[in-house]
Amino acid sequence: MKRALKNLPVIFNSISELHRALGLPKPLHPLVSLVDYDEIKTAPDELPTSLILNFYKISYKKDIRGKMKYGQNYYDFDEGGLVFISPNQLLAAAGDNPDYTGNSLLIHPDFLRDYPLGKKIKNYGFFSYSANEALHLSEKEKQTIVSIFENIQQELTTTIDDFSQDVMISHIEVLLNYSNRFYKRQFITRKAVSNDLLEKLESLLNDYFSSNIALTKGLPTVQYIAEQLNISPRYLSDMLRSVTGRNAQQHIHDKLIEKAKEVLSTSNLSVAEIAYQLGFEHPQSFNKIFKRKTNLTPIAFKQSFN
Repeated sequence: MKRALKNLPVIFNSISELHRALGLPKPLHPLVSLVDYDEIKTAPDELPTSLILNFYKISYKKDIRGKMKYGQNYYDFDEGGLVFISPNQLLAAAGDNPDYTGNSLLIHPDFLRDYPLGKKIKNYGFFSYSANEALHLSEKEKQTIVSIFENIQQELTTTIDDFSQDVMISHIEVLLNYSNRFYKRQFITRKAVSNDLLEKLESLLNDYFSSNIALTKGLPTVQYIAEQLNISPRYLSDMLRSVTGRNAQQHIHDKLIEKAKEVLSTSNLSVAEIAYQLGFEHPQSFNKIFKRKTNLTPIAFKQSFN
């Protein structure tokens, strides 16, 4: 591979193409494959530094030597972890990537197309998380995942019959459902990370509404907040919901109403001026959300302090 081209993302449209790039034999099934990292023949420096896969990739990494990044923090995860990649996500190799063994399950969307899972798979939040937001597994969880992978490998090596695809889809769905359960556990057990994010979110929203940012940029969006925290919008809402029971949009609205009450009760600004200061294009929109949250109009709330 020419060195000049290595900086450009390499697009893999089929699982067979990726197998060739990794120096592996043809996949047992053109639309599903379970890759063992120990069997990859291509040297790491011969692989593209960035790539785009047009299929799903669920990677189980074990025997990790070194540290893995989780959100904005590093942890030691000797138990192993799962990483979920959806089609068309850009993957880039990290310079300090730790050593590991394990497997990658590759699933082309066409394999799922005629099944309910074809649509449902897009609802699993972990496919929208960035690659460093891995699902880290306990020893017991690791055994569960390994057993599912073994069942998938056994099915791949079994002669194809009328039930092969149904059975394979069932195994994949079981894998995703267990992953959903483990992610919920992870949100609960990573309280230190969650609390750190909550503090950063609180500080970010305070700064946003206490400066002129809202006046010039409008109301903060979940996308904007997530970008400032260096996490995905879906991860932010899932984390907040698991810790507080409220999603990111609700947190933004709560902070907005808190700031609105402060200004209404301590300043001589009109309701319209306050609305613009908080990022609303139209005072009517401010009135509507304030009334919905407090059962009072901004004017009625302001008058209660006079």
